[in-house]
Amino acid sequence: MTDFRFAKASLRAALLLAGVAAVPVLLDARPAAAQAFTPNSEIIQGLQSAVDNVPQVSAEALRGLAQAHMKYTGPPESRPPLAIQLDQLAQINVEIEFDLNSAMIKPASYRTLGSIADAMHNPVLLGYKFLVVGNTDATGTREYNMKLSQERSDAVVEALSTTFRVDPRRLQSVGVGEEALQDVRNPDAAINRRVQIFNVGSAGALSEQ
Repeated sequence: MTDFRFAKASLRAALLLAGVAAVPVLLDARPAAAQAFTPNSEIIQGLQSAVDNVPQVSAEALRGLAQAHMKYTGPPESRPPLAIQLDQLAQINVEIEFDLNSAMIKPASYRTLGSIADAMHNPVLLGYKFLVVGNTDATGTREYNMKLSQERSDAVVEALSTTFRVDPRRLQSVGVGEEALQDVRNPDAAINRRVQIFNVGSAGALSEQ
């Protein structure tokens, strides 16, 4: 059964993506509450909270930060945290199962993706766009993990937009590899292999057919 982890505000403090120097922000390393499956109502609640006056976040900026973070060597717990301004954004954390070393989504995870898509089609969320962020554990090289996480976040966006007909203009994908581990003391743990979905604000004039 697919493990679904839900969190509305798992990040602390703030840092402007466009800023040069500020106190770095650590992705919260505490495990989020786990449920076998989360109803659409809870997904909607997680993605609609605190969406007013959200910070401007783009896949390109986040990708650049993650790539720059790869210059830090040493074990994960010794690296400075990946600084991102996502704490103000409504979000959910979800475990999507993939084939080993692959971006192929396992059939068991399509129920979770369908529930997320249903929430995105709901009138409450229809006017918003979302950032899909892929994360891996620390198994393999950092370069490989960065590539794999991007392919997996792309696969999630592809499934949401093709299988479940979410307007692709409402979705952006970015992979950050192992650069934002949820549990830095256990870098190979399954909890680090997750997909985060963030509400990044109004979709403007976009509307679904």
